[in-house]
Amino acid sequence: MHIEGVIALLGDLEAPELLSWVERGWVRPDAAGALWEFREVDVARARLVRDLRRDMDVSDDAMPVVLSLLDQVYDLRRALRRLTDALDRQPAELRAAVLKAMG
Repeated sequence: MHIEGVIALLGDLEAPELLSWVERGWVRPDAAGALWEFREVDVARARLVRDLRRDMDVSDDAMPVVLSLLDQVYDLRRALRRLTDALDRQPAELRAAVLKAMG
């Protein structure tokens, strides 16, 4: 999806605002020559940035820190999901031992 599609999808977002987010690295679409290609994850990120700025009044200075912390939370959730999936594939005795060790 190109920038016009993102603007249409989010409705209350102006192109210059989205462009500034891309320039600041808050949203990272794929660059295909002179055009940007926004994937589903980029649209979700733009929606998140919009909500953080408008609903939670996160300032421009604080935004990189907030996004970095959220990225870390999402990475941790993915890692925990992989660990849980790997543990689910183990024999019952091993799962029980891990759960016991966790307290």
